[in-house]
Amino acid sequence: MNIKEIKELIEAVAQNGITELEVERTGVKVRIRKQIQTTQVATSLLSPGTAAVSGSPVGGLAIAENSTAAPMLGEGSVEGKEDLFIVRSPIVGTFYRAPNPNAEPFVKIGDFVEPGRVLCIVEAMKLMNEIEAETSGEVANIFVENGEPVEFGQALFGIHPIQKG
Repeated sequence: MNIKEIKELIEAVAQNGITELEVERTGVKVRIRKQIQTTQVATSLLSPGTAAVSGSPVGGLAIAENSTAAPMLGEGSVEGKEDLFIVRSPIVGTFYRAPNPNAEPFVKIGDFVEPGRVLCIVEAMKLMNEIEAETSGEVANIFVENGEPVEFGQALFGIHPIQKG
């Protein structure tokens, strides 16, 4: 797989609203994953021997944002939680707390998380999208029940951020 083919994959992801794509050809594995942040699209390495490519901003959607922003309609449970970092759903889909029905949840209330730790999965169109922590802190609230449908921008988790200093 060459750079031109990888760039074509990135364009396909950007143009078709795909949040994650994994391709393996001739022993090279490429995983393109939209972090769906306001500033970047990122890819992650899966294992040694895989290729990673960063692209330009696409989408402009936020996974997590500070809860001091105006709450979305229908989110009364988030009000009064100004000290929390709210992790929001980047897509419409189904919320899952664990990787499979028999597994332990990714996180529970009281767990300490760091940026990059998987908090949950949101399934959309049979694609499993891992939602990761964007800040260090303690999980204080889980706003959605396992298996429930979620909307774009809906609050999923409230995290008490750890103040450095």
